[in-house]
Amino acid sequence: MINVVLDTNVIISGLLTPHGNSSRILTALKNKRFNLFYSYEIITEYQDVLLRAKFGFPLADVADLIDVIQSIGYPVQPSVSTTPLPDESDRVFYDTARHSQAYLVTGNMKHYPSESWIITPAVLLTLIYEHLS
Repeated sequence: MINVVLDTNVIISGLLTPHGNSSRILTALKNKRFNLFYSYEIITEYQDVLLRAKFGFPLADVADLIDVIQSIGYPVQPSVSTTPLPDESDRVFYDTARHSQAYLVTGNMKHYPSESWIITPAVLLTLIYEHLS
């Protein structure tokens, strides 16, 4: 099974664009096609961003998604790395993926160093498909 950490932008994109790659990832998550790893800080970030008024997501829908993530995902407590990142707020995703030996899936590749385990949603979908065949 593939190990994954999802950047918040993948979650947002999946909810805003129902037929896009990120939406397919959310469906694959619900169908347990990969192992999702998260930390307490990631859950907090998901909740804070998903509940921003500009998105208009209903509180009940956000709570349901967070419940799904927590019920099928794997919580971890990563140590903090010293790898330079352009945006320090992305460190929790980077460190959680590194700690979990997971792919970090993001729509903002420029926010992270060039690492083979930091991938786009399209690449994750390819990996899931290859893993299923």
